[in-house]
Amino acid sequence: MKKQSLPELQKICSQLRRDVLRMVHAVQSGHPGAPLGCAEYFVALYFDQLHHNPDFQMNGKGEDLFFLSNGHLSAGWYSVLARSGYFPVAELKTFRKLNSRLQGHPATHEHLPGIRIASGSLGQGLSVALGVAQTKKLDKDPSIVHVLMGDGELQEGQVWEAAMYAAHYGMDNVIATVDYNGQQIDGPTEKIMDLKNLKAKWEAFGWEVIETKEGNDLAAVLAGLEKAKSLTGKGKPILNLLYTEMGYGVDFMVGTHKWHGSPPNDEQLSLALGQLEETDGDY
Repeated sequence: MKKQSLPELQKICSQLRRDVLRMVHAVQSGHPGAPLGCAEYFVALYFDQLHHNPDFQMNGKGEDLFFLSNGHLSAGWYSVLARSGYFPVAELKTFRKLNSRLQGHPATHEHLPGIRIASGSLGQGLSVALGVAQTKKLDKDPSIVHVLMGDGELQEGQVWEAAMYAAHYGMDNVIATVDYNGQQIDGPTEKIMDLKNLKAKWEAFGWEVIETKEGNDLAAVLAGLEKAKSLTGKGKPILNLLYTEMGYGVDFMVGTHKWHGSPPNDEQLSLALGQLEETDGDY
């Protein structure tokens, strides 16, 4: 895929946010908050960092692969998959509808291009990513495996079992990113179950940790992913702490768990879209 300029990528971020809002509004169901906060990450990954092929092959040989562990961000992932050529943009209109390939949480039964595992049952994505990364090592495939997790998801014990495995076996072809927005479905993570010092925890488990402090600044996200890539192949798995704001881009949605799984009504949709750069790509 041809590399695009920063302004071009920023426009795609705006388009992704518009897609997310319209998708969840149309069916009055879904999760807008976190996908809005991860727009820069999704766009940086699919339009700049990943060596990938929209002519989808399930085995992913010779390609960088991405796994979405926190599957409730599906609307954002579907948008970036469609916008990067995996399936027609018009199919976004079927989000969460009966018989759609775009289920509320990603699933493989519908054979949607780009989806390799069902996700949404939190805590499992890192384990899957490590299995795939181990396969790539055995196949002498130098490609990188990326996985995105939520910060609240780290309250799942399976994540830490996988973290131990990755360090013990030197899984240095894995870049795990944590969407560190401090929010989960029931409220702020510090009140539900405080995560404390995540950087120190991951380092104690044997990971190389970088922090992307401005996770809603596209240039910073790109630089963070480049730095993470430069650390691959050096004996340690890489953890990218991506500090984002849930609901970023829409002033009444930003920084609160209330929009974790609540769709906007007609008036709210109009207000939200009015705050985002207009594009000519709305489906």
